[in-house]
Amino acid sequence: MEDVKQEIILMFEISTLLPELGIHDFWIFVVSGFLLNLTPGPDTFYILGRTLAQGRNAGIASVLGISAGSAIHTLAAALGLSALLAASTTAFMIIKWAGAAYLIYLGVRMIFSRRKDTDQDSLKLSEVNTAVIFRQGLVTNLLNPKVAVFFLAFVPQFITPDSPAKFQAFLFLGFSFITTGTLWCFCLVGFASILSQKLRRNIRLSDWLNRGVGALFVFLGFRLAATR
Repeated sequence: MEDVKQEIILMFEISTLLPELGIHDFWIFVVSGFLLNLTPGPDTFYILGRTLAQGRNAGIASVLGISAGSAIHTLAAALGLSALLAASTTAFMIIKWAGAAYLIYLGVRMIFSRRKDTDQDSLKLSEVNTAVIFRQGLVTNLLNPKVAVFFLAFVPQFITPDSPAKFQAFLFLGFSFITTGTLWCFCLVGFASILSQKLRRNIRLSDWLNRGVGALFVFLGFRLAATR
């Protein structure tokens, strides 16, 4: 009962803060953001692929990496850096091609990787790769210019033009979107990890799963390169 009271108080405090920041239709923003997060995209496939191929810890690390990348995109958009990216075709193309090449690189590595036939080696590999997978998720998200343009185009629609605190409002909405997206991705990791545990017990099947996920990353890389 006490927790419910605290949540009601928190929601009331937020609702009183929003007009001061110039934010309008906040709950429409939350629902729209949640529905957008439900739509599968490169980040979703990356998280699912990592989880299925390497387990729950890998999935969690990839979620945190992608969320960290989204946080940087939000800050960049709030500071106006994303506007420069959207206005410069050359900068957009450079980042897009770099992101595509990075995804293809990760995919090729997974296609040719092999899991060792001992539980101890697999455990060590998992421990080492958690930080690596976080960085890879971060870089994958940062090198997707469509994410930067999305934050620049979507978030300002819910901020009044005469807002006295546009920067703070942008950060508030951006991190609200990231929070709902992160929670949804954790749910995906939970479901995918159950399937992953069964699949990865068979070493040969695990190797083929790695190749399949690697092929998916290569496909996503080429698809990103082909987008305009």
